[in-house]
Amino acid sequence: MDLEDYIKNTLYKEQVSIIVDYIGKDKVRFANLMNLFFSNDNRLSQRSAWVMSHCVDKNTALIIPYIDKLVKNLYVTNDDATKRNTLRILQLVDIPESLWGEVLEKCFEYLESNNEAIAIRAFSMTVAYNISQYIPEIKPELKGLIEEIIIYGSAGLRSRGNTILKKLEKEI
Repeated sequence: MDLEDYIKNTLYKEQVSIIVDYIGKDKVRFANLMNLFFSNDNRLSQRSAWVMSHCVDKNTALIIPYIDKLVKNLYVTNDDATKRNTLRILQLVDIPESLWGEVLEKCFEYLESNNEAIAIRAFSMTVAYNISQYIPEIKPELKGLIEEIIIYGSAGLRSRGNTILKKLEKEI
C-alpha cells in the first residue's frame, strides 16, 4: 500500500480503519505515517493526523519515540486538526518530565483562548490535569481557569470542565 497516495485521497472512516489495520504494530509503517504527518503539505498532515490518532488508540507504544517532536510541532502549527489530534494523543500517554513545561504552556494558552476549537480546549484540560498529578502546585491555577471557562463555555467544555473540577476539588 502506498500510504501517501492512499491518504492524499479523500478519507472516510472506513478508509481510516483500513489504514490503521495496515499499520497495525509495525513501527516502520507508523514511521512512514509520521513522516506524512510532519510534512509541509497541510492537507496530507491533517489527514495523517486522523489516522495517527486512531493508530495510537490501538497501540500507544507507537507514538512514544515521537512525543518530543509532537510537542515541538504544537509551537509551529496553526492547524486545528494537528493540534486536536496531538492533544488527543497526549491525553493517552505519559509525557516525559522534560516536556511538562512546554506542554503546560500550550495547554494553558489554548484554554485561555476563545478562538481555539472546543475539542482543542477540552483535550488541553485533560492533558493539563494529567500533568497536575505530577506537579500539584498547578492545580489551583488550573482549577481557577476551568471555573472561568465553564461559565460561558460550550456544553462540551462545561462537561469536561465539571468532570475535572470534581477531581481537582478532591485533590486540593
